[in-house]
Amino acid sequence: MFYLSKRILNAIAFVSVLTVVGVPFYASSPARGEDLTIAAASDLNFAFKELVVEFEKRTGHHVKLSLGSSGNFFSQIQNGAPFDLYFSADIGYPKKLEEAGHALPDSLYKYAVGRIVLWTPARSPLEVEKLGMEVLLDPSIKKIAIANPKHAPYGRAAVTALRHFKIHEGVKDKLVLGENISQAAQFIESGACDIGIVALSLALAPSMKAAGKYWEIPIESHPLLEQGAVILKNSKNREAAKQFLEFVKGSEGQEIMRRYGFTLPS
Repeated sequence: MFYLSKRILNAIAFVSVLTVVGVPFYASSPARGEDLTIAAASDLNFAFKELVVEFEKRTGHHVKLSLGSSGNFFSQIQNGAPFDLYFSADIGYPKKLEEAGHALPDSLYKYAVGRIVLWTPARSPLEVEKLGMEVLLDPSIKKIAIANPKHAPYGRAAVTALRHFKIHEGVKDKLVLGENISQAAQFIESGACDIGIVALSLALAPSMKAAGKYWEIPIESHPLLEQGAVILKNSKNREAAKQFLEFVKGSEGQEIMRRYGFTLPS
């Protein structure tokens, strides 16, 4: 495994900043409500941008959304990071926070099950839809993007799937690790990597769906990506946090999540 050069990373980070600036997180609110801070796994990037806009329109609350790797957020919260809500791509992290007394009792909620896909740009000659995981053995592939398995659940799922298909040893030296699953996707979109394993929720986002092609990795090839959320005990905006969690559970929130490929709790 290896990381991209500092120049490429800086370029991608700059593009990411422009993208965030160009897509507003917040809609104008009918009335000034509470400021709500949410730490969310980066596979929720596009789904939560929609959720936040609708939630702000309906409640008047102002949402500060931070996207990143679940493991990094877990460490930050343990060290006192001032978030109100935590949406993890691995329910194990919020469970640990609950057990350690960092979460509001009885607020733990399994909000979705995620999926991983093999994704490559539409211009690529790689027949990912036909060959599936076997396409990774193509000698023309030099770099394969995944999220860092040390702190990103989607990265751990990717490595497990590679081992399940018995190709990990053959491709491990080609793996490029993104800090989170969104960065792994950016590596492929930018052309820095030839192909990669990303979240289905990102592959279904309008920009990536138009720009690429993908193959869904069988769910039995890796541990179930059960995703969980908690309201944090030190939240200063508990009522607003409860409202947002209820919005995610409601019909409109569930429809947005479903549209991005998440399997929802019954």
